[in-house]
Amino acid sequence: MKRKLEISELIFKIISYVLLTVFALCCLYPFVFAISSAISGRSVVEQGGIILFPKDIQFEAFKVMFEDNMFWNAYANTLFLTFYGTLWAMGVAILGAYALSKKRLLFRKGFNFFLVFTMWFSAGILPQYRNYINTRNVFQSVGIMDDKWLVVIAMGMAAMNIILLRNAFEGVPSEIEEAAIVDGATEMQVLTNVYLPMSKSTIATVALFFAISRWNGYFWAKQMISKYQEHPLQVFIRLKLEEIQDPELIWAEPYASDSAIYALVICAIIPILIIYPFIQKYFAKGVNMGGVKE
Repeated sequence: MKRKLEISELIFKIISYVLLTVFALCCLYPFVFAISSAISGRSVVEQGGIILFPKDIQFEAFKVMFEDNMFWNAYANTLFLTFYGTLWAMGVAILGAYALSKKRLLFRKGFNFFLVFTMWFSAGILPQYRNYINTRNVFQSVGIMDDKWLVVIAMGMAAMNIILLRNAFEGVPSEIEEAAIVDGATEMQVLTNVYLPMSKSTIATVALFFAISRWNGYFWAKQMISKYQEHPLQVFIRLKLEEIQDPELIWAEPYASDSAIYALVICAIIPILIIYPFIQKYFAKGVNMGGVKE
């Protein structure tokens, strides 16, 4: 019986490893294909000759892109939206989750219900758009003409992330908070010195969610940012794609038009690939802490 269990466990592990390997290769292939297409010769790319490895290697697409001032301007705008957007959203989420985790909060159940209700039902894109337009008018009336701040502040609410943080805060032993209060800690000191250090895994995970959302944000950035100079990288890539696909455009560059798009996509992915390994160790633990309520 024991031997049968060992054999079945071995078979299960082999099948699992094979499936995971195939899945990993499927996820890796588009990235490798994009790199190969970005650095391959024009004729090879246009004829669809790239399957995996690059051919007729050239770096003209990257060279031209790095010499484009608008590319760096879009990159700076994306960094602005990601940095300040994540800071603002984390501030809102942490304060909201801390308040909702307290049983002594008046109308706590009602607030929690309305928070979850927004995940079930939403007003729709049109009312949300009108709301953002009204917010822009308020900003302009007080002298804030930069639409990037509108995207930062308007997108600072995420019910799911607040719930993850709330559940993580509810998992902190109440005895530790009571000991801190006895020692004379204020409410803000309890939050910063007790709750945040003990929930750092969930905080890192939620911060990663916010950062990726801001970095990849396209739709509302395209709708709400009117000035071309303030467009983030994702909008810049989309506009470049539309420009390159213009049938009236005669492409005279030594590299294929697809190579230019692939080069932009690779540059948009690299920062996330650099940051993710440092936060990955918190990811599973953070989701488990925030997703399970004891």
